[in-house]
Amino acid sequence: MTVKPATGGAVSPARPAPPPLPPRPVAARLTVAAALLAVVVAMVCASLAIGTKSVPLSDVLAAIGGSSDGDAVVVRELRMPRTFLGLLVGLALGAAGAVAQDITRNPLGDPGLIGISAGGAFAVAAGIGMLGLTSSYQYIWFAFLGGALAGLLAYTVGGTGYGGATPAKLALAGAAVSVLLDAGTNTLVLLDVRTLDQYRFWAVGSLAGRDAGLGMELLPFVGVGLLLALGLSGRLNALALGDDLATTLGTKVRTTRALGAVAVILLTGAAVAAAGPVTFVGLVVPHVVRAFTGPDARWLVPCSALGGAALMLAADVVGRMVARPGELEAGVITALLGAPFLALLVKRGKLKEHTR
Repeated sequence: MTVKPATGGAVSPARPAPPPLPPRPVAARLTVAAALLAVVVAMVCASLAIGTKSVPLSDVLAAIGGSSDGDAVVVRELRMPRTFLGLLVGLALGAAGAVAQDITRNPLGDPGLIGISAGGAFAVAAGIGMLGLTSSYQYIWFAFLGGALAGLLAYTVGGTGYGGATPAKLALAGAAVSVLLDAGTNTLVLLDVRTLDQYRFWAVGSLAGRDAGLGMELLPFVGVGLLLALGLSGRLNALALGDDLATTLGTKVRTTRALGAVAVILLTGAAVAAAGPVTFVGLVVPHVVRAFTGPDARWLVPCSALGGAALMLAADVVGRMVARPGELEAGVITALLGAPFLALLVKRGKLKEHTR
């Protein structure tokens, strides 16, 4: 006996799945990359020109050219190191976010997903409370070491058991490590008022008050991390097809994911060591860039790095402008921009697993 639908009408045929979107042409992606590079250059100029005292662009260019007249000393000795540091931090966080989202296939993936930011914060709090650290130059190596160890711990825990370091296991292990380290950090800063006073300024995420030579100290770590991320971009495309298909195509899934985690650790550890745990850059930028370049990691990773640099420098400039003669820390500005963006993603239902 045939049962008719309750409406009494015939059953309509199933709607065919929409065809896949055509790949974006290379010219369009080159245009996006060129536009991002132009924005970064503009933000570098703004960062050198804007501060407690605004400096004309002509004086900025003269200072870069070696002039010692007028405000050239301020530009060269104070603003150029800060701008260079912001550039490095933004490049690192943007690229790290793109790689983290690909190796975990998690749209909420960012450098904090596998515990790196929490590890750096815990190490700095421990150094302040137990060893009496007082300067940001001392913080950086504790932050870098703590972030690296936390990332390795998360990857080791996520890699145990059947199937190795799968995306779901990496995310869960990173969340567990982050919660544990955050609890330890809160305990340290609440037990000692001095630790709390020193830690809270670093933890908000800022480029102000950093040592002038800090950028050069961190440049090798950021450089190696960027080269590794760019070198893995082709394999990351295969990972996005799923582990089984990636293996069929000849990609060593576990090795690729491990090397991706190393790149994220290097990039994020350096960024956290320099500026503190700046939030949302690694989460927001890859989503925005992906809308223009598509999911191809060969374009997504370098364009996300440029987008991260532009956002970090812009946040630093805005922070100087809105609270003159003081300033708001760059981490506060990125949080104010990133939180509404995350809410918009959730509302529009854009958070789904990344697959090609």
